[in-house]
Amino acid sequence: MTDDAPEWEFSHRDVVILRELARDPQVSSRELTDILAEEYGIDVSHVTISESIRRMREEGVFREAIIPNEEYFIFGLFEFKFDPEHFAEEWRAAMEHIRDSPNTLFYFLSDGEYQWKTVMMFPTREAESRWIHEFYKQHGKVVANIRNSVMTNVLKFGTDPELLESLNDE
Repeated sequence: MTDDAPEWEFSHRDVVILRELARDPQVSSRELTDILAEEYGIDVSHVTISESIRRMREEGVFREAIIPNEEYFIFGLFEFKFDPEHFAEEWRAAMEHIRDSPNTLFYFLSDGEYQWKTVMMFPTREAESRWIHEFYKQHGKVVANIRNSVMTNVLKFGTDPELLESLNDE
């Protein structure tokens, strides 16, 4: 993951391609050729579409992640509250531990009392409990509390294609 936003000038075609990929991430470039022609009046070859997707991927315009079906794993929202007394000496190791954990799916910073948050996935509740226990053993000095919530039903996961229209707004 990079801290820099990609430098990309979105064409109308780029936005349409991203919208269609958001609608169906498995759509082929040949199918996209037909969709672009029929629905958007854009006449372009599947080779050009493949090249556009490859370039956008390489530039970091979008990210791809494999997310297993929720029947295989349990998901949890973890929120970390700091102990300010040891923060200066201990924060980096704790942050890297969370970031680099194979259980971390999505990790972000926020404001408020619990400033590090992550969506994590585990094969069992026991594995989740063991992770928390080991984290406290290694990094308990910097963390005053971990609040975790079980994510029982994911009702929506995905990007609405319409949201991507704003990428090409002037």
